Amino acid sequence: MQFHSTKSFLLAAATFASGFSLLLAAPALAHHAMGETLPSNFFEGFLSGVAHPIIGVDHFAAVVAVGLLAAGLAQGIMIPIAFVLTSLLGTGIHLMQVDMPLPEFFVAVSVVLFGIFLVVKQRPNAAWIGVLAAIAGIFHGYAYGESILGAEPTPLVAYLTGFALIQTAIAAIAYQVARSLLKPATETSLTSNSVRSVGFVICGVGLTVLAAALGA
Repeated sequence: MQFHSTKSFLLAAATFASGFSLLLAAPALAHHAMGETLPSNFFEGFLSGVAHPIIGVDHFAAVVAVGLLAAGLAQGIMIPIAFVLTSLLGTGIHLMQVDMPLPEFFVAVSVVLFGIFLVVKQRPNAAWIGVLAAIAGIFHGYAYGESILGAEPTPLVAYLTGFALIQTAIAAIAYQVARSLLKPATETSLTSNSVRSVGFVICGVGLTVLAAALGA
């Protein structure tokens, strides 16, 4: 029990440290791994797809959040699945050059809501959060599409593959970490607070991005 509490405390501390680092770095982060150059081959497309959900702090926060939320809810695994699948749909919508209103605004709002769901003790059921994740995924995917618009088929397919795989991996890691911390037999208030701490950081990321979107 002591080891478990210590691990939880260290997770919370690391989360706050990394969260503040992300917030400080957010203005300098671009969402394109190729330096605004359109990927021209499979490798560049895959690299750009893998990088976008990581260097885009709002996207990274959302993917971590859906993984954590999935761990604490019955049938919660459907939440990250819905997010990843609809992000592919959102990219497709952008590639078809369909205009969606205020994508960056809705991306930021989704991050804030995910953070709130992690913080509150009484969460909506998995179905409701899954619906939010599906809608959020469309807007996040639409934002991903900006980096690949106009690319040839090969780097385009590689890009889609890359960001789908990395989102799945990030969500799966978050899910497994949260599951290890939320086992009913070992759960403590500190354990619960560790996950809530992540929620506060994610809320902070979302609010920062939201302020930037409103100021744009």
